[in-house]
Amino acid sequence: MEKKDIKPWWRFGYAWLVVSGPLVVVVASFITLYFAIRTPDPAIEDYYRKGVEINKTLDAQREALAPAQQARNHAATGVKSIKP
Repeated sequence: MEKKDIKPWWRFGYAWLVVSGPLVVVVASFITLYFAIRTPDPAIEDYYRKGVEINKTLDAQREALAPAQQARNHAATGVKSIKP
């Protein structure tokens, strides 16, 4: 029986090629975690209040167009709408 030279795993280039991919991903995830903890995203301030204001503006625009839409419908159908 012939004795073969048994090298440790780190002496093979293909082992480093296989290990380097996941190792880079792990290092990049820790860097991303560091940045996420150190500088959190600036939240949109008062997003709910701004949303309510936008809805009020849209409602006001719809109400402003209501007489025009009623007149257009009346002109197209010839029927007057009865308002309570």
